[in-house]
Amino acid sequence: MTKLEELTALLVNEINDFNRGVEKLEKISEQISTTKIKMDVSEYKSIIETHKQDMSSHKDALERFESRFNDKINEAKIYPTWAVVVFIACILVTVMSVSFVVLK
Repeated sequence: MTKLEELTALLVNEINDFNRGVEKLEKISEQISTTKIKMDVSEYKSIIETHKQDMSSHKDALERFESRFNDKINEAKIYPTWAVVVFIACILVTVMSVSFVVLK
């Protein structure tokens, strides 16, 4: 019988410990359900607004660069004007010299 009494006492102690654990969990669960969390996003809003302004200024700078680049490309020529004039003048002088030698 002593073994049965010991086992019964141990079982009663375990049940009491279990009940205390359940009560603690119920209290914690109640505290969690009644706790309200308030999010403060004002700091993040200001950071996002600053980032938005930075991105806008970067976008404007890129658009200005693209515009200048496109203008330069449109104004670009394969050969400079002075080189074309000198080349035509050399051709004319050569043709006149050859025709002068041939006609003589």
